[in-house]
Amino acid sequence: MQPNTQPQSRLRRTVDELIIAEMFLVYATIESAAAISDGLGQLGRQLTTGEQPGDTPADSLRNTLKKMAGEAAEPYSSRFNYLRDRLRDN
Repeated sequence: MQPNTQPQSRLRRTVDELIIAEMFLVYATIESAAAISDGLGQLGRQLTTGEQPGDTPADSLRNTLKKMAGEAAEPYSSRFNYLRDRLRDN
C-alpha cells in the first residue's frame, strides 16, 4: 500500500498545481483585458483632446502605449513568479 500512496500524492499535487495555474491564467487574462481596455480609452481621449502639455503627440502616445503594455503584462508576470516560487519550494 505504501508504494502506491507516493505516486498518488504526487499526481494529486500535480493536478492541484495545474488547477491553480489555470485559475491564475484566467484571472490574469481578465486583469490584462481590463488594462488594455483602460489604455485604449486613454489613447482615445488623447487623440480627441490633443496632446498633453510639454509632450509631442508621438511622445504622449508612446508613453501611453508603454504604460498599457506594462499593465497588460504585469498580471501574467506576477503570477508566473508566484507559481515558479511555489514549485521551487515544493
